[in-house]
Amino acid sequence: MANQVAIREEARTGVVAMPRKLPGVPGVETLTRRQKAAIVVRLLLAEGATLPLKDLPETLQAELTTQMTQMRFVDRATLREVVEEFATQLDSIGLSFPGGLEGALALLEGAISPGLAARMRRQSGAIWADDPWETISNFEIDALIPLIERESPEVGAVILSKLQVGKAAEILGRLPGAQARRLTLAVSETADVAPEMVRKIGVSLAAELKAEPPRAFPAAAVERLGAILNVSTSVTREDVLSGLDEEDAELGQRVRRAIFTFVDIPERIAARDVPAVMKSVDQDRIVTAIAGADAASQPAVDHLLANMSQRLADTLRTDAAERPTPTPKETEMAQLAVVTAIREAVDRGEVKMIAPESED
Repeated sequence: MANQVAIREEARTGVVAMPRKLPGVPGVETLTRRQKAAIVVRLLLAEGATLPLKDLPETLQAELTTQMTQMRFVDRATLREVVEEFATQLDSIGLSFPGGLEGALALLEGAISPGLAARMRRQSGAIWADDPWETISNFEIDALIPLIERESPEVGAVILSKLQVGKAAEILGRLPGAQARRLTLAVSETADVAPEMVRKIGVSLAAELKAEPPRAFPAAAVERLGAILNVSTSVTREDVLSGLDEEDAELGQRVRRAIFTFVDIPERIAARDVPAVMKSVDQDRIVTAIAGADAASQPAVDHLLANMSQRLADTLRTDAAERPTPTPKETEMAQLAVVTAIREAVDRGEVKMIAPESED
């Protein structure tokens, strides 16, 4: 009787809002599964454990949070019994499987055919459980631009509207002018699109992005051609481009836009990125490129010198003036060294190359 009075008093004062262990009855038996889960989570967090609770469905996260708001104290005996029960359940598990399709496909990567994996991702769009737009927003801009280009302006407008403003603005800036204008107009007309329709669009697009079949080469063909020609001699580069112009003028133009050469540096490399580029180029190469600059390449030299340490720039100018005039071949090799260093810095993520201006 005294124990019951004490329990009622604790509940009234708010000191204990959990069932207490009654005489002869294990306290753990009076707890629900949700209460036990809340106790285990609270104990693990108190011990500094990092729990991937965000991977749970949001409904379960909400239920756990709500349950924890309703609890205050648990006596040591009950805590010990809950922990022992939890540990016993863990010990009885012989094997676990990843949750969801992506977990299963990650586990089976290399064991099943890439084509089947892509097909299953495509089919999974019908049972998408998470927010598809969160998945879409995690893709790189280079993956989103082709998606927008092949969709209608209306769908493209929905995509832009669901992305972060900065990401949407960068995509818009990299699209051809006419297409960017059509998308801008379409965005103004998205106010009446029903939420369910937006979700259906997101499910379809997310499944399409995640179902993209594996490629033998990570870069697109035009980008690979451009990268190869970047570090080719000017004679070879112009010969190849002339041949492309004759065979396929459109392809030739696209490859030209993908090419980055020494003379493109002022338009493609931001001033703030010049120091990061220059630190990985041999100083003798830079001196040679400066000494051999002509009317076409001088703006690139000026851009580099103006945006590095002025003490270093003065030293390079002095060294270039004192050395014999390099041959055209030596100059070209030095310029290619600078271009190669820039490409490598871009690949490492240290430098972000500015996209060439699009033509309408």
